[in-house]
Amino acid sequence: MSTAAEFDIVVVGAGMVGAATAALLARSGFSVALVEGREPRPFDVADDVGLRVSALSPGAANILAEAGAWRVIERTRSCAYRQMAVEDRDEHSVIEFQAAEFGEDYLGVIVENDLVQWALWQALQLTAGVEFFCPDTVREQALEDGLRLLTLESGVQIRARLLVAADGADSRIRRSLGIRQDHWEYGQAGLVSVVETRPPNPALAWQRFMDGGPLAFLPLADGRSSIVWSRPDAEAQRLLTLDDEAFLAELGEAAAGAPGHWPGEPLSCGPRAAFPLTMRLSERYAAPAAVLVGDAAHVVHPLAGQGVNLGLRDAAGLVEVLIEARSSGAAIAAPRVLEKYDRWRRSEAEVMCRGVHGIRGLFMPEELGPLRRVGLGLVARSWLARETFIRRATGRNDNAPALARGVGLNRLLHPTAS
Repeated sequence: MSTAAEFDIVVVGAGMVGAATAALLARSGFSVALVEGREPRPFDVADDVGLRVSALSPGAANILAEAGAWRVIERTRSCAYRQMAVEDRDEHSVIEFQAAEFGEDYLGVIVENDLVQWALWQALQLTAGVEFFCPDTVREQALEDGLRLLTLESGVQIRARLLVAADGADSRIRRSLGIRQDHWEYGQAGLVSVVETRPPNPALAWQRFMDGGPLAFLPLADGRSSIVWSRPDAEAQRLLTLDDEAFLAELGEAAAGAPGHWPGEPLSCGPRAAFPLTMRLSERYAAPAAVLVGDAAHVVHPLAGQGVNLGLRDAAGLVEVLIEARSSGAAIAAPRVLEKYDRWRRSEAEVMCRGVHGIRGLFMPEELGPLRRVGLGLVARSWLARETFIRRATGRNDNAPALARGVGLNRLLHPTAS
């Protein structure tokens, strides 16, 4: 039998969160093996905007900058927004957020998921300390003498002090670790498309709560909008079958009447697709010599726009905990080290997921309309409530990882340096 390649950490999965985790760990001086089934497709700005986008928070941008990817993202194709409006479906209440009001340069940046993944992959190619096992997948993994031993489909074996599962919502690694998940199935789908309006989107993130689910228009750099329309499954499928003219008419009716706000009249749309809306929470994020990050740990309803942001904070939190452990002389996979990561990241995910679950429950039933409008009105009039919301949404609240709050990786590695 061939000798296993040895690393400090093996990351399985090189999606947005897995790639960011691998880059941050390698830049922190850990030796990293990265296992991924296929390389991302090269990003081409000549292609039209992709259907799947993320609203990245300023905290997420900080994390991606430390991973070496943000500069490429910024100069390739992205749209920062400085204002956000959230409306009740009956238009009785509106909450407005302005970045300047909270001392922020922007509230978020709309970026295509494919661009984020490609930029991270490019950054990884330039990062010392990462060895790629791609294309390859994990055949089996086991705990052996306190280390994780992975056997890949290629026959290669990897031994690591810590295994990071970043292999998505249907994580095989999570299942092999025996970690259970709670599931919420909403019977809804998120319909996505790119829409041109008159007038164009003025860099505004706009969301309206309606019967059956929220409708969001997210700004793109060329003035168009990426829409996410949450609808019951059967309704989403019906909307997919409509021709463009009929679809735009229904979209225009759903978005009409914004009091003093954009959106404009939908004029044209690109291809449409729909994906199921669920929420998942793992019972724990750590096992002996193993941790979960990103969708392998949690899947959040897109209502909050926090899925990728939460995953990137997992990556930053894990790096922070491991740097601290190494500096103190502790083993990076010591139970107390992994328990600290587990408590920290699971608590934030549970607050986020259960909060979104509660908001959805408040905004969906028609009979709760009066209560919903009172709640929105109170939030709209309370600067403290809005400030708390923005701090959490921008990923820079007090409990956020240091990298999200703008503390550089070099500062974490050398805390006593001037």
